[in-house]
Amino acid sequence: MLKISSSVSDAIQKKRPVVALESTLISHGLPYPQNLQTALKLEEVVQAEGAVPATIAILDGEVCVGLNKEQKERIAKPGVAKVSLRDISLLVAEKGTGSTTVAATMWAAHKAGISIFATGGIGGVHPGDGMDISSDLPAFATIPVAVVSSGAKAILDLPRTREWFETWGIPILGYQTSHLPAFYTAQTSLPVDRMVKTPKEAAHFIKTHLELCSRGILVAVPIPKDDEIPLAQFHEWHEKAIKAAKEKKITGYALTPFLMEFLRKESENTTMKANLSLLINNAKVAAQIALSLSYP
Repeated sequence: MLKISSSVSDAIQKKRPVVALESTLISHGLPYPQNLQTALKLEEVVQAEGAVPATIAILDGEVCVGLNKEQKERIAKPGVAKVSLRDISLLVAEKGTGSTTVAATMWAAHKAGISIFATGGIGGVHPGDGMDISSDLPAFATIPVAVVSSGAKAILDLPRTREWFETWGIPILGYQTSHLPAFYTAQTSLPVDRMVKTPKEAAHFIKTHLELCSRGILVAVPIPKDDEIPLAQFHEWHEKAIKAAKEKKITGYALTPFLMEFLRKESENTTMKANLSLLINNAKVAAQIALSLSYP
């Protein structure tokens, strides 16, 4: 049920650097045609750094690790299911097609033998009573993969998300930062566990962690300064997004996509520009770390 492309399979067998990429950003994270263009750009960035990209999705009941352009075009079309951990076996049994979230991509990457994965932002604890928790967090607690991201999405309860990582023993490396970034914002008051200054230093911590522990590790990379959104401005847009969601009674699985799309429109695409910037930067950093993991 695991279908690995020839280029990815060859790289894994020869112990060349491979970077996993999610497909939810194609189907749900960005509007068309930016979604497909971004997916292709991220692979180009990984390749330019000397690593092999492995975009992951479920197609016709097969967990595909490494997509060609035609397969990515399928994911870019409307109506594609969003696949998290609970959905994998169900969709495979139905021979369905879907895009993988952070959690599902971590699972597939580990199954394929890929140890590093680049994404934009991870899920976390939602504001409220504390019971709405993204499955990305249990994935970190149970799947030994290094995830390069710009922290949890800024619409989440970041202090409680940070506490969740600490409770479950999941280390956070700050890439050239001593504090956790918050997606559109480069820095919060929340500390990371260790700051690393170079890909080689990050690779050293990752390699040691994955050899010792059966849990994931987060590499938190701040958004490039030129594309950072001031926190006060983001809060203004976010408050409007929350109000709109309550009025429309949107909750649960549909809430995050709704908020992200509302923010894009309210900010006149400023949030989308920031999203694209951090995605590209994270892919570049992940590829550089992957090279250091393969060729220490």
